Amino acid sequence: MSVREIKSPDEIGQEHSLMSLLRVRNFRLLWIGEAVSLVGDQFYLIALPWLVLQLTGDGLVVGTVLALVGIPRALFILVGGAFTDRFSPRSVMLASNLLRMGLVLLLAALVLGSWVELWMLYLLALAFGLTDAFFYPAQSAIIPRLINKDQLQTANAIMHGTMQLSLFAGPVLAGYLIATLGQREDIALGGIGLAFALDAFTFLASAATLWLIRDDRPLNYEEKMGQASSLVNSIVEGLRIVWKDTALRAFFSLIALSNFLINGPIYVGIPVLAASRFSEGAVAFGIIMSAYGGGSLLGTILAGVLPRPPSRTMGIILGVVWSGLGLGVVVLGLASNIYIAAATALAMGVSQGYVVILFITWLQRRTDEAMLGRMMSLLLLASVGLQPISFVLTGALVGIDARALFITAGGLMIVIVFLFMLNPAVRSMETGLVGGQSQNMPPAALKEGV
Repeated sequence: MSVREIKSPDEIGQEHSLMSLLRVRNFRLLWIGEAVSLVGDQFYLIALPWLVLQLTGDGLVVGTVLALVGIPRALFILVGGAFTDRFSPRSVMLASNLLRMGLVLLLAALVLGSWVELWMLYLLALAFGLTDAFFYPAQSAIIPRLINKDQLQTANAIMHGTMQLSLFAGPVLAGYLIATLGQREDIALGGIGLAFALDAFTFLASAATLWLIRDDRPLNYEEKMGQASSLVNSIVEGLRIVWKDTALRAFFSLIALSNFLINGPIYVGIPVLAASRFSEGAVAFGIIMSAYGGGSLLGTILAGVLPRPPSRTMGIILGVVWSGLGLGVVVLGLASNIYIAAATALAMGVSQGYVVILFITWLQRRTDEAMLGRMMSLLLLASVGLQPISFVLTGALVGIDARALFITAGGLMIVIVFLFMLNPAVRSMETGLVGGQSQNMPPAALKEGV
């Protein structure tokens, strides 16, 4: 029986369990490969800003390096979504993973050989961001093609929970590795270089599992859309659909603004705080980020096991939980020790994990399969499009007054979420199939759309 076939009523109730999902060969392979790769990603995300700090000691430079990853990602992510819809998510992910493996191996060799210079990090950041622009839309679009729609919320919880579990364990391991080897003068940056090498190995493992996935059939694009379309027209079509949809337009705007205010303090501000405020240094950085990952894992589990809120109240519930991220950023700015910072990061993670699972599941169920790549790329663009500016601004301001930066960013986040909650389309999370012929179905037929 094909995994895409509709199950009988008796079988549907069983499809939400973890074991039934893991019995689906393609999903199991995807999950194993991504689990391994995600652990490596955490080593990279700890090692890169710490490497920049060791080379320069400047938070602004950390922000500019991370910004250069975000610029090509933001510029080309819509192209990545269009490629995903035209070809195969599996193929796009496989090619991207192999390219990223090569880039991280090069970076590891440069660090271990003590040849690394700042300009090299800028070039590698640009290249890495470009490959990310193709990988992430494909990663978000592949899950609905491997399983039934009834399994989506559980599948998203498993995948996102695995990511958060890696964020819980990976940063601590990376922090201890870097701190331990960093104490030995004869190794210099050896711990950082080894962290990059481990990340490269995990890309290879992920590529191997993607290669083994079967039946990831390319969409018949002309059949789905009715006519052949240029790449540019495909992107424009996705933009047009989001702009015409009141709920999507509002939520994507909220996501863009909130990520602008949150990502800079988390990814640039926290390593600077760890280096300047907490005596534990790299270990403190790893612990705080691991607490954030542990909280996200808990939020993901809650989203997976708790009943999905009804559409008429889902937007309100998400808004209240969403504002918890802003409150957490305020408290981080005031934290006087690592224990308060870690506990705050844990609570922020719970908010983030819960919101992400419910929203992505809502969006996937609401989007026609032929539009999934572009819709996910637009969501990712909203998430990371303003990230380069956020990183640079945070890097410039965190050295002036870190406390004021965190308090201002978190306070603005709370206010913005509240203002968006005044929009009825956000509070009720309007339903309807996006990008398909069912978009204009009567309300009675849309009750199961979310």
